[in-house]
Amino acid sequence: MTTAATGSTAPPASHKSVWRLAGPIILSNVSIPLLGAVDTAVMGHLPDPAYLGGVAIGQVLFSYIYWGFGFLRMGTTGFVAQAYGRGDGDGLRNTLGRGLILAVVLSACVLALQVPIARLAFWLFEASAQVETLAGKYYFIRVWSAPAVLAYYVTMGWLFGRQRPGAALLITLWLNGLNIVLDLWFVIGLGWGIEGVAWATLISEWSACLLGLFVIGRILRRDAIDLGGAWSLRRVLDRVKMAAMLRVNRDIFLRTLFLLTGFAWLTAKGAAQGEVILAANAIILNFQSFMAYARDGFAHAAEALVGGAVGKNDRKDFRAAVRTTTIWALVFSAVFTLAWIVAGAPIVRLLTDLPEVRTVAYDLLPWAIAAPFVSVWSFQMDGI
Repeated sequence: MTTAATGSTAPPASHKSVWRLAGPIILSNVSIPLLGAVDTAVMGHLPDPAYLGGVAIGQVLFSYIYWGFGFLRMGTTGFVAQAYGRGDGDGLRNTLGRGLILAVVLSACVLALQVPIARLAFWLFEASAQVETLAGKYYFIRVWSAPAVLAYYVTMGWLFGRQRPGAALLITLWLNGLNIVLDLWFVIGLGWGIEGVAWATLISEWSACLLGLFVIGRILRRDAIDLGGAWSLRRVLDRVKMAAMLRVNRDIFLRTLFLLTGFAWLTAKGAAQGEVILAANAIILNFQSFMAYARDGFAHAAEALVGGAVGKNDRKDFRAAVRTTTIWALVFSAVFTLAWIVAGAPIVRLLTDLPEVRTVAYDLLPWAIAAPFVSVWSFQMDGI
């Protein structure tokens, strides 16, 4: 890399530019675990911990399925950021097309294999019959959101790479705000139980997918004026470019697979020890999830800024992007450690009123407190 820029419109990696990207991304990201916390709280205040256990297993199962394909977002961000750094309108369009094609193919595989996936998962978790029944009700409704979720990953990755975090924030807030409203209506208002949680998520994920595609369509029409180019199926299906996307996505997929296997193993071992342990683990994982999604804002900023620097062939900007995003990631790690020390116990009490679950969750809190500093480097290297 040299330090010569190509005249791109992508901003340099200053503290201001990092926060211009990371701020909206953090706000949009933290709404995702807040939604999980609402699911947990709605189920955690029902009289039987089996409801909480059923949602916990269902959420881990979908994390394994959907976040296994999280490379659709991360890979898309990197390629779009490089195209944006070069001022390449065709690259912006073609990367979106390749990502959506992969999303359609992969979601079709998930839907075709939904029954054997469920059988394997419930065999591995070894939960009680009641928990498995509840988790099954959740799973067989929400699985039909697979095409929407994978396409949503592509749209979010495209918006992050195109450095339009404000649009990504609005779409994510719509997704999670609608989900929370439907959660409360379906479960508390209509008494649908765990099926209500699943239907709320299904409807919200499809609506967010359609909204994301609409927003990107508007941005691409403006980009066609500023950057030129036009849609071409032949260029979208270019074998060399498609192979490059698959190669990057393969590495991200393997990383994600190992990460999710750790969470799945934890949930499976908790299920084998009983519904109380399973429920307590689910509550503590909300701490980890909230911290991870918030701090991932700097990883997303690193993806966009590092990709832009690579696209511009600018070594100085590359180093500045790495340095600045890492500084802020460390600051946020300290903030979360202090927050969990001060507010950990009240949060547990907010999420459940079952005394036996609270007791176990209190014992597990030190692990949540240690997690921010233990994991900070994996988040940053992931983004870079």
